[in-house]
Parts: sequence; structure tokens; C-alpha cells
Amino acid sequence: MKVFGLTGAIACGKGTVAKMLAELGAAVIDADDVAHDVIAPGKPAWHDAVESFGDSILTPDGTIDRKKLAEIVFADAEARRRLNAITHFRITQEIHNRCAELAGSGCEIVIVEAALIGEAGPEAGFDGLIAVYADPSDQVARLIDRDGLSEQQARKRIETQMPGAEKIELVDHVIDNSGSIEQTRDQVNSLWRKIT
Repeated sequence: MKVFGLTGAIACGKGTVAKMLAELGAAVIDADDVAHDVIAPGKPAWHDAVESFGDSILTPDGTIDRKKLAEIVFADAEARRRLNAITHFRITQEIHNRCAELAGSGCEIVIVEAALIGEAGPEAGFDGLIAVYADPSDQVARLIDRDGLSEQQARKRIETQMPGAEKIELVDHVIDNSGSIEQTRDQVNSLWRKIT
């Protein structure tokens, strides 16, 4: 089994590319979905997050309000470091567990979709890294449209991550998602032939 990391800056189209790869036969592990599971009520990361950020991040049913938590961590680098310290190693462990399960099922290609791959230094355990790139103005427009953010909020979120142009220097394969969906699909099909 081969495991590839799929990364890219916020709102660049990682999810679109991951979906295309899944349609071609890859198993996709979305780190954001894993993060949801890791901070579910009652789990250790949930307890640590509530202790660190307070009850104000909770919804009435006791789940963490991810939008409220995002507002906190995107506005404060120290808060972002605290959250990463609480969740990162737990997310990584769960991804390893899921990869082990997929290996046991005979899966051939696994894609781990995660925005922060490469930002904390070299990533171990991947057979290759794929980055999705989009023009920064497209990212802003997508964030405004997708998340209902103001332009200032969208730019602030983009600024918290490594620029896409820098990220593509660290990877083995690049998908440019600045054009049409058909152009993106052509690149994904070409990538699939290379990695299989």
C-alpha cells in the first residue's frame, strides 16, 4: 500500500482533488474529519481543549463549537499553538490507526488530506506529497463564498498558513486548481497514472 499526503493552503481545492482521487479508487482519510472525532465530547482532547479555552467554546449539547474555536485560534498565534499541542499528536495517531486498518483490507492507494502537512518540517510515513495550488485571489473569493467570511477575515485565515507558492516547493506533485474543473480533473488523472 502507498500513502500520499495531500496538502495545500486553505480554500485551494484539496477537497475537490481528494474527491476526484477517491472516484479513481483511492481511500481518502480527511484529517479534518479525524479532528472532529478526536475532539468529540468526553475524549481526552475535548477535556484538554475545554480546560485550555473555557466553556464558552461549547455548544448547548456539549460539543465544541468549531466556528467559535476557529475565531479564537485564527486571531491568536499562541492559542493556535495550544490547540495544535492538544490535537496534533492525537490526530496523527488516529491517521496511523486508519492507515493500518486500510492496509489490512488490501487497499493500494491512501490519500491523507491535511492542510498543515509540511508546515512543521519534513513529514515521515508518506510515499509522496501532493499539493493543490490556487491563485490567492481565488482563495479569498472561495472563503468568502464558502464560509461567509468578510474579505479581511478570509485574508487573515490565509495569512496563518504557509503560502501556497512556498508549499509547492516541498512536495513531489502539484495540482494547479486555478483553472476550470476539467483542467483540474485532467491533472488528477495524470497524477493517478503516475502514482499507480
